[in-house]
Amino acid sequence: MCGISGIVGFENISKSLLNSIRNLEYRGYDSCGIAILEKGYIKIKKNIGYVDEVNEKEGLTNLTGRTGIAHTRWATHGGVTKKNAHPHISCKGDFAVVHNGIISNYHTLKEGLKKEGHKFLSETDTEVIAHLLEKYYSSTGDVEDAFRRSLNMLDGTYAIAMITIYEHEKIFCAKNESPLILGIGNDANYVGSDFNAFIDYTKNTVVLDDKEYAVISKEKYIIKDIRGERVNKEITMIGWDAEMAKKGGYPHYMLKEIYEQPQAITNAMNVDRKIIKEVASMIMDNKRTYLTGVGTTYYVSLLGEYYFSSLTGSHLTAVSSDEFRNLAEVADKTLVIAISQSGETYDTLNALKYARKNGAKTVAIVNVIGSSIARMVDIPIMQGSGPEICVISTKAAISQMIILLSIVLELGAMKKKITVKEKIRIEKELRRLPTVIQDILNEKSGFIHNIAHKYSRIKNWLYLGRGIYYPIALESALKMKEVAYIHAEGMPGGFLKHGTIALIDENLYTVGFIPPKEERDLYPLIIGGIEEVKARNGFVMGFHFGDKEKDYKLFDEEIILPKVDKVIAPFLQLILGQLFAYFTAISLKRNIDKPRSLAKSVTVA
Repeated sequence: MCGISGIVGFENISKSLLNSIRNLEYRGYDSCGIAILEKGYIKIKKNIGYVDEVNEKEGLTNLTGRTGIAHTRWATHGGVTKKNAHPHISCKGDFAVVHNGIISNYHTLKEGLKKEGHKFLSETDTEVIAHLLEKYYSSTGDVEDAFRRSLNMLDGTYAIAMITIYEHEKIFCAKNESPLILGIGNDANYVGSDFNAFIDYTKNTVVLDDKEYAVISKEKYIIKDIRGERVNKEITMIGWDAEMAKKGGYPHYMLKEIYEQPQAITNAMNVDRKIIKEVASMIMDNKRTYLTGVGTTYYVSLLGEYYFSSLTGSHLTAVSSDEFRNLAEVADKTLVIAISQSGETYDTLNALKYARKNGAKTVAIVNVIGSSIARMVDIPIMQGSGPEICVISTKAAISQMIILLSIVLELGAMKKKITVKEKIRIEKELRRLPTVIQDILNEKSGFIHNIAHKYSRIKNWLYLGRGIYYPIALESALKMKEVAYIHAEGMPGGFLKHGTIALIDENLYTVGFIPPKEERDLYPLIIGGIEEVKARNGFVMGFHFGDKEKDYKLFDEEIILPKVDKVIAPFLQLILGQLFAYFTAISLKRNIDKPRSLAKSVTVA
């Protein structure tokens, strides 16, 4: 949630700051602002709206200076107003602050500061930080000491960047349970919520840990812990480049990232086999294993649960990380495999902390080097999907699914539930999957576009799947909700007759996720559910691998997929679900890459 950027350089940095928060806008886009030190004063420009809208209104690049901070906001405390937009400034105008996270004790701090005469302009929790800094500086005359004292007063989560008139060429920054990293350049140094803040300028980064702060200038940086003790950190090289984060001619990042899925699958298949085998061995060695994530990554976990059950005979329970403490039985001989695209997901971080506290071993599948989750767990698996800029996850999710399936195959072979020959055969099918998906993207996109446009005004959809197609239905329905703002409900096909069938009428449309006919247990069951819908004059669109001449009467609309091995078949339907949501949103003129009320990295409770 929210994007933070800061730059200290030798030249005017206003254009670079603007570019930086533009690159971070997927983290939040309710409002934005910039604060720059200019001729001994802090000048602030901010407003509600997207970055380019605010720049047009306020002239953000008209500010001049060599030290500045910037922010793009996803509202938590206080409504979407100009006063609540960051940066926030102290009473005397001597300290300016941007912040991501939640200060849980801000009410108490604010009341105390008010009694001491401080005047507040916003409803945010962030503003108390600026006033604390002013308070402590007035008594110490030392900026770093005032900063450290202020940090020690804060309860909750934070990533903070601050500038002050008393240190013209320095940025003070700190983190606790909210991501913040440094960028080390040749002609400037940077701070940001993630790599995209400065990927256009440097690939060298230093990752801050919780309860650490940094003081950066244009030529150096110093990192200390909350007590003021120096901390030595290594510089990490980012493997991505700036062009990977650009649209590359696509109208939206979402479409670009959907089309990047063949490469994401190839990258996932090339993850170090030693790590995959090590994780499979850990599952063998522990009494119980949980898969956890939230939102899309929970559905990834649920898909993994089905694959583990069917191919290894092992039941690995998928638990949504926001409910992990309430459901999981964690002790010694427990393994927790967490899944997070950003590596900063608040609920998943908390689930891992709980697991580690209770003696569990931990593994994570993540896409961001140096993220909090990647550094917390015993074994991080870096999925290598490249930057995913659209708030809606597509290529990162399918990459995580492939990595889980790779672990499944190793475990199945270890347990002798599948033969070595069968394992090799399935891996060969996975290697073929990128080509199959590329063909679907090339050949089926037009059909999906036409169908999506035709039915874009339908407000209620039921997505039916059975077995492993149930999590595919859930994830596809989530995509429709996220990007098109349409009610779509994923459901097991067998659940239909236990209540939901009462809703079938001309206003509720159904998508059926039909497995190949070789799935002799699943196929007749889901077809039975489709027939129940049709018997009540319900509309059904079928995603299936069948024969048009034979199955046509079942479906009002259909997309026929090529016949493939049953292990990889669900991935093809996932692609159709993504495309259907995307093109529906296009028809409805939604904001594709930045849907309302959503942010890429959910780092608050």
